[in-house]
Amino acid sequence: MLRAEWTKLVSVRSNAWLALGTVAATAVTASGLGLFVRPEDGRSGSWVVTSGFVVAQVGFLVLGALVGTSEHTTGTARTTFAAVPRRLLVLAGQVGVTAAAALVTALVALGASYLATSPARAGDAPALDPSVPGASRALLGFVVASVAVALLGLGLGALLRRPADTIVGGLVLLVVGDQLLAANPGRLTDTVRALLPSSGARLLQDDAALAALDAATLGPRLGVWGGGAVVGAWVLVVLGAAAYRLRRHDLR
Repeated sequence: MLRAEWTKLVSVRSNAWLALGTVAATAVTASGLGLFVRPEDGRSGSWVVTSGFVVAQVGFLVLGALVGTSEHTTGTARTTFAAVPRRLLVLAGQVGVTAAAALVTALVALGASYLATSPARAGDAPALDPSVPGASRALLGFVVASVAVALLGLGLGALLRRPADTIVGGLVLLVVGDQLLAANPGRLTDTVRALLPSSGARLLQDDAALAALDAATLGPRLGVWGGGAVVGAWVLVVLGAAAYRLRRHDLR
């Protein structure tokens, strides 16, 4: 199943362009944002390198959505599941392939962002200093959060089975809902915001940035691992719901 799903993924040219576009958009965004960072802003060098995640997450979401919905949009679902009656094996193969593709794309995007932000970090932007508490963890968090977003997109795609519904739903959970709640701070809104999968962005923050986030919120202070646990729970719940629908319902 892994070989079959990988063949389906790499044989569609648009998937390669999506990965390249995600890498390029990440690097360009990080480079542009890095030009406006000054030492007195309180930003770290790791933030400069990973700041492109705000755009990159859209690419990873779309990647997962396309893998999760492909069987249903192309009309090959009945053929696939006739060949593999144990439907959960197909979903497991898609999870493995999506995670691998997202991992490679995230690593390349991180490297491209590091190179693209070199001029900014050589100028007024802070240098990338691994000795800053949490800086190295933030770089790793970029990769982990990217894979999590891709798997969330896969789960939503396998559950909803329509690319447009999946992408819109994912954007509401990851971007729109978070921004709307952030614009209306309060104990209730901050609590709801902390429980959205957008909390996975905490994985990209160093210790100083996390302390500032926790000091500003009226909701639960999740820290870095709490944010990772929230997005991980979302991934597991959505994939579980997709597995239930795949096993218990028809393929339309």
